[in-house]
Amino acid sequence: MNETSTAGPAAELPEGDVGQAGKSVYRVVIRAPIDKVWAELTRTDAVLPFFFNAVCHTTELGRGAPVRMRSKDGKYTSVVGEVLEFEPPHRYSHSFRFTQFDDPECVVHYRLKEVDGGTEFTLINENVPAGTKTEKYMTQGGTFITENLKAIVETGRPTAGGRFALTMMGLFAVFTPARCKSEHWPL
Repeated sequence: MNETSTAGPAAELPEGDVGQAGKSVYRVVIRAPIDKVWAELTRTDAVLPFFFNAVCHTTELGRGAPVRMRSKDGKYTSVVGEVLEFEPPHRYSHSFRFTQFDDPECVVHYRLKEVDGGTEFTLINENVPAGTKTEKYMTQGGTFITENLKAIVETGRPTAGGRFALTMMGLFAVFTPARCKSEHWPL
């Protein structure tokens, strides 16, 4: 499978995952070794274009550690969570909540598996509150993340559509709500 796919039914989930309402799955094969994909996914020292040009701030990437997705300048925090699982280079999960919404948190799982031709990357959004802005953003975000992680690992740059979206997000950054300021979301 070389393209991003979306699956809702539990029958299509990775082995060991139990289906339940509020779950979406995005999967892609990346033509690169698992360690290269893992290293890009878990970077904390650079802007991550596949995570909407956010920088992952944390005390450490390990179970129980806080995670904050912040703007390049650190002024704004878009996502807060806590690492729930961290098993390099195969499994990483964290709780997830957008700072601009009052929606309940959900869980994001990243699964990597070596396959012929590279690494199968699976993104699973779980317990996403139905009918919320979080659900809408995460549905759009799942495809964006998988397509652009693949492109960045394979080519060194986001897709053309990803570059356009990131440019537009940069232009609208001045409208970021004050409640998203990082001073409200310390580590």
